[in-house]
Amino acid sequence: MEELDLLKKAWQKDTYPNEQISEVEIYKMLHTKSSSIVKWILIISIIEVLFWTVLSLCYNIDDHMKKQHAENMIVYLKALTLFNYVVIFWFIYCFYKNYIKISTTSSTKQLMQDILNTRKTVHYYVWYNLTMIVLCLIAGFAIAFIYNPKMELLKDKMAHESNYQTLLITIGIMILTCVIIVGLFWLFYRMLYGILLRKLNTNYKELKKIDL
Repeated sequence: MEELDLLKKAWQKDTYPNEQISEVEIYKMLHTKSSSIVKWILIISIIEVLFWTVLSLCYNIDDHMKKQHAENMIVYLKALTLFNYVVIFWFIYCFYKNYIKISTTSSTKQLMQDILNTRKTVHYYVWYNLTMIVLCLIAGFAIAFIYNPKMELLKDKMAHESNYQTLLITIGIMILTCVIIVGLFWLFYRMLYGILLRKLNTNYKELKKIDL
């Protein structure tokens, strides 16, 4: 934001006619920066989808389900995967729309509104992904516990305990694992999109000063 700070200082020192020119220059700079940020949000979201798609192709979930004797769960997992892709592509489409709107807008108020809409969309996108991660972890634990033959010993031990100690320990380990994994993904998204959103928020505040 160094160029913006220089423009603002010049604006404050100038007379009234130059004040109008400076205001226009500041708006143009904020417009360009905001458009670039939203473009990067779109690019990063596409790269993220491609990354997870390639990773899923390298890991055959059908074979894994067959090894656990959970073949009847394959169709449900495929349905969940299809649903997830539909939602993710919808978010990418929203990012694309936000980018087009911000790139073509010509008023300060509209640019401010577009920035707010973009920030909301990114927040929804992140929370959706974190929710899906939690659901997938729970589903993974449940499938492994129900179908995996290696869990028979653990289930037998739980059935013969009166104080539910093994059950509580197992649930505790599952919850701790979920918290750690979701926490890591939250930090990842905070670093990935948080920096861009903070820059957008800074632009929004500067635009608000111009609009006063």
